[in-house]
Amino acid sequence: MSAAAPGRPRSLGASLLDQVLAETVDPAYAQAAAARAARTVPPGGDGSRLRRSRGQLLVALTLLIAGLLASVTYRQAAAGEQGREQARQALRDDIAEQSGTADDLTAQLEELTARVTSTREGALAASVAGQGALERLTAAEQAAALVAVSGPGLRIELDNAAPSAESDPVGGSAEVAGAGLVQDGDLQLVVNALWASGAEAISINGQRIGATTAIRQAGQAILVDLRPVNTPYEVSAIGDPQRLQNEFVDTPEATAVAKLTVDYGVVFTVARSDDLELPAGSGAELRFAEPLDPAAATGQVPVDGATGTTGTDPTTGG
Repeated sequence: MSAAAPGRPRSLGASLLDQVLAETVDPAYAQAAAARAARTVPPGGDGSRLRRSRGQLLVALTLLIAGLLASVTYRQAAAGEQGREQARQALRDDIAEQSGTADDLTAQLEELTARVTSTREGALAASVAGQGALERLTAAEQAAALVAVSGPGLRIELDNAAPSAESDPVGGSAEVAGAGLVQDGDLQLVVNALWASGAEAISINGQRIGATTAIRQAGQAILVDLRPVNTPYEVSAIGDPQRLQNEFVDTPEATAVAKLTVDYGVVFTVARSDDLELPAGSGAELRFAEPLDPAAATGQVPVDGATGTTGTDPTTGG
């Protein structure tokens, strides 16, 4: 823009334009900013120092609140863990108490069973027919695994695979970890192979296997005749050790279990034993009984449809 000629007055528009260019901020804004600064800055004080003090106060307050929250969280976690431990201890105490009661009842049952067996054998042995019935009953009890037996045989051990040193307990695969655990089906294979190989009696960890004994999985536990058994699983079988071992290792079931050792590290050992003791199994519920013939039980011989002491005619002596 050209300047005005010397000695000539400037126009009104030119003066207003010069004022706008010279004063880019309205004086009212400057006055408002000065008044606000005067209110926030105390007499003789420093604004930056006040702002630093406020920031430090906010940081301290934030740390205090975070500490309080952490303390409350820790106390709640500690109280929860203590409560869970108390609950677990109470459950352990209940299990121990109930186990003791069950052991006492089992001992009483065994004593009463022995007394009943002794009384029954004494009553049956008093007659010829009773002796025959006693022999048949003994054979049936042995077949039903209701009497304790002892003798030579095989001792087979199954156990879970050892944990790998490279396994990741946090990110590891549960399927891979479970493959090294002994399952109920593995014990079933071993028991079936032993029966097929000629075993006369079998037990698992002291639990006798009978015709109606079930081997089942309940979560991570294995039940034999509804009683839990723990690792290592020891399967005892009475029979001729040489023949039993030779036929057992050739069965498809033994081959399948042995493959678990190669693939997943499951422990599977077979050893002969000269002296095995297998306990009696649980008795089956008695649902049917038939009394002996009274004549046969007393040793009397029937004559012409009647019961007499001899086979001669009492009137003629012939």
